[in-house]
Amino acid sequence: MTFPKHVRLFEMGARDGLQNEPGPVIDTAIKVELVNRLSDCGLSHIEAASFVSPKWVPQMGDASAVMQGISRKAGVTYSALTPNLKGLEGAIEAGADEVAVFGAASEAFTQKNINCSIKESLERFAPVIELAQQHDIRVRGYVSTVMGCPYEGEINPDQVAAVSRELLDMGCYEISLGDTIGVGTPLKAKRMLEAVQKQVAVEKLAAHFHDTYGQALANLYAVVEEGVAVIDASVAGLGGCPYAKGASGNVATEDVLYMLNGLGIETGVDLQKLAQTGHWITAQLGRTSGSKVALAMGCDS
Repeated sequence: MTFPKHVRLFEMGARDGLQNEPGPVIDTAIKVELVNRLSDCGLSHIEAASFVSPKWVPQMGDASAVMQGISRKAGVTYSALTPNLKGLEGAIEAGADEVAVFGAASEAFTQKNINCSIKESLERFAPVIELAQQHDIRVRGYVSTVMGCPYEGEINPDQVAAVSRELLDMGCYEISLGDTIGVGTPLKAKRMLEAVQKQVAVEKLAAHFHDTYGQALANLYAVVEEGVAVIDASVAGLGGCPYAKGASGNVATEDVLYMLNGLGIETGVDLQKLAQTGHWITAQLGRTSGSKVALAMGCDS
């Protein structure tokens, strides 16, 4: 076994977790407090907002207010998703430390979502990455559907590798590999990673695995064993999976942290505080935490 000594947890709850939240738009003050509480847990990377059209993602309509309202903590990177130049300009103005662009390894998924090919979608990111670099802002690249697509089914690992390499060559400092619909299994995860590593060094890779079929922790264990040292997760398991009705989406950060603690892997994150934060935000949303660990701990918010 070649487990890394330290794993960086990349917290997605404030963006990926809340963006598909049904019902009324969540108060900006709640989002700001969530980010502040997360930074107090010891998390070093928090994706706090998404600069997209409020018409398409109403929950992210106050992205600028959130980014400008948080109490910034030294050593914490506050990032934002920026799918286009307008979004990037908004993120720069709001003081985002880092931004992210979002691609996919599935042609069918890309066509269904943004009505263009993978090649065309990547070309659209070129001016975004170029402008970010001019402002000395690092860009992270997401590749979705790396182990399965709701329209295309199985995805060739070589295709995942090709898209990952393209994003790296365009200037992304890190590539986050997303099992968007959570269909992966440990062996599939290892085979996908093996193909990607031929194109992108493992030190530049992150895992973003959804828990739709209850496989996220097993899949994360499999890739951490292969040297992946960055994991995307969402406090309390916030965030559904829009392509699998009624299914869970993001893996809970608390559950990932408990596993890493058990492996003796350092993260710098306080599990007790994190579980309390998960209980607090889910109370604001009117439901219980989606983290099995947090429920087992039973700690108050």
